[in-house]
Amino acid sequence: MNKSQEQINNNQNNSLLKENLKVALVHDFLFYPGGAERVLEVLCEMFPEAPIYTLLYDQEKMRGKFKDREIHTSFLQKFPKFIRKRYRYLLPLMPTAPETFDLREFDLVISSSGAWSKGIVTKLNTIHIAYLHSPMRFVWDYNERYLRTNNQQPTTNNFFIRLLLSYLRLWDFEAAKRPDYLIANSVYTQERVKKYYRRDSTVIYPPVAKSEIPASPAGGLNPKSEINSKFKIQNSKITDYFLVVSRLFPYKKVDLTVEAFNKLELPLVVIGEGRQYKYLKKIAKDNIKILGWQSDEKIAEYYRNARAFIFPSEDDFGLTAVEAMSYGTPVIAYRGGGATETVIEGVTGEFFDAQTPEVLSDAVRRFMEKSYNEQAIINRAKEFSKERFRRELIYFINAKLD
Repeated sequence: MNKSQEQINNNQNNSLLKENLKVALVHDFLFYPGGAERVLEVLCEMFPEAPIYTLLYDQEKMRGKFKDREIHTSFLQKFPKFIRKRYRYLLPLMPTAPETFDLREFDLVISSSGAWSKGIVTKLNTIHIAYLHSPMRFVWDYNERYLRTNNQQPTTNNFFIRLLLSYLRLWDFEAAKRPDYLIANSVYTQERVKKYYRRDSTVIYPPVAKSEIPASPAGGLNPKSEINSKFKIQNSKITDYFLVVSRLFPYKKVDLTVEAFNKLELPLVVIGEGRQYKYLKKIAKDNIKILGWQSDEKIAEYYRNARAFIFPSEDDFGLTAVEAMSYGTPVIAYRGGGATETVIEGVTGEFFDAQTPEVLSDAVRRFMEKSYNEQAIINRAKEFSKERFRRELIYFINAKLD
C-alpha cells in the first residue's frame, strides 16, 4: 500500500474526509435517558456543532442531558404540557411531525430512530443515514400486545385503534424508504428491517461507554434507609443483590423480574423511570427496592457491586446488559433479541427461555451454582466500545460521501 492510500485509510478511520460538512441529528423523543439517548450522546460528541431535531423534549425528565445543545422541536411541543405527558394521545399527528423539520441547509443528516425520525424529508443532495434502534415495535411486533398492555378493553374503540395502527404501518413502511442508507444496531434488528421494510442495512453495534466511579466517603454505596437488612454490607459496600436498570414500561418485562424475586426472596434493586413505577412499588416485597431515577455515577456503582444483572426483555440490542458486563458483572438474560449477540452463555452470564417468573427463577438458581471470570466478562464488553462505534460509523459515512 502506498503512502497516500495509507493516509486516506487513516483519515477514514478517524475523521470525515469532507471538510465543512453541515450535519444535523434527528431523534424521536427526548423524554427518558435510555439506550437510544446514549447513542445520541456519542453522536453529539462526534458532531459537536450539529443541532438536534426531536419531536418532543422534556428538559426536566432529561435531567440536564443535552442542555448545552441547539435543540429544535416539532409543532407537537406547542401542545399543553398535560397532553405532552400523555403523548400517546398525539399518535395520529406524529407521522406529520418529522416531515415538518426544515433540513435544507444540511449536507448530512443522521437520524436516530426507533419509530419516527427516519421519516424526515431531505433535499436531493442531502445524505440521510438512519441509525435504526428498531422498526416501530408497537405496529409490527406488538400489534395486539400493544392493545393489551395499554389496558385497552375489547370494545368498538379498538376497531378505530386498529385502523390507526394499520395506517401507521403503511406510513412506517414508506418512511423507511426515505433514508439513503440504513444502519441497524444488531443482527436481530437487521433481520427485522429486512422483513418489515424490505431493505438492506449495515450492522454497527451501539457504543458502550463505561462511567468512571468517583471515590465516595464511605468507600462504596451509601447504605441508607432505602436498603434493608437483606442486603449485605461488606467494607461499607452493599453487595449480593441482583440488579435491573431499565425504562419501566410493560414491554421491558421488569414486572416479571419483580414477581420472580418476590418468590425467590433474594435482594433485587430496580433502577429506572416509567409508567410502571408505582405499580412495581406496589407489588414489590421488602427484599426488592425500586429506586427510580439515579445518576450515571450511582448506577455505575450499582453495576459494579451487583451479583448479577437481570435482562428480561426481548430488546433489539440491550445496551444496559453490556454496560453491566463492562464492570465485570454477569448477566441473566432472556434468550431473544440482541442479548444473544452480546451475552456468551456460561462465560458472561446465563439465558432463560421463557418470559415467566418461574423460568427466570430457575435461571437465577442455575446461575448461583456457577462461577464466572470477571476479566473475561469485561473483555467481552470491550468489543462494544465507544471507540469502535466511532471508527465504524466514520468509515461508513466516508464510504458514502466518497
